[in-house]
Amino acid sequence: MKTLEHLFNNNTKWADSITQKDPQFFQRLSNLQEPEILWIGCSDSRVPANEIIDLAPGEVFVHRNIANVVVHSDLNCLSVIQYAVEVLKVKHIIVCGHYGCGGIQASLEDKYHGLIDNWLGHIKDVARLNQQELDKLEGKEKFHRLCELNVVEQVHNVRNTTVVQKAWKKGDELYLHGWIYNLENGILKDIIESPVTA
Repeated sequence: MKTLEHLFNNNTKWADSITQKDPQFFQRLSNLQEPEILWIGCSDSRVPANEIIDLAPGEVFVHRNIANVVVHSDLNCLSVIQYAVEVLKVKHIIVCGHYGCGGIQASLEDKYHGLIDNWLGHIKDVARLNQQELDKLEGKEKFHRLCELNVVEQVHNVRNTTVVQKAWKKGDELYLHGWIYNLENGILKDIIESPVTA
């Protein structure tokens, strides 16, 4: 049986390095969680939220799924949004997609993928809603544009959740952002010109 002992070793080294820099770090972190950001991103292992925006543990509350989808029937995602907004009082919700997303690519393919096809249906809906624009594009350009359009649609879905609508009606400070990450150079791009507010 193959063990993952090296991961425990990595963890010990990481914890030691943090403690050397800041001896009280883990004590403070264990007693308080006050992130200002909820990150809704893709499960892709190449897009680690905290690392690409260079923030420490405790500074970003994270929800990830295939292709950073937000749908009104996903109680997991909706529960994360509710906890982030109502309990943690985050001020920013970032939906971050990425170019080269396997979920987006699979949604463009005309073949059977198994159970995930049910989930990919949400992305196919985004493609259908933007078919006129996408039909003018080909190959990588079409693929990248669907990655962007998917982010825009998911921000729209976050905006329409009862949790966000309730927060805005109460006058809470809450901004929605749509970003895309480029795997080829590590750079983020804001694809919605200004944060979405009430």
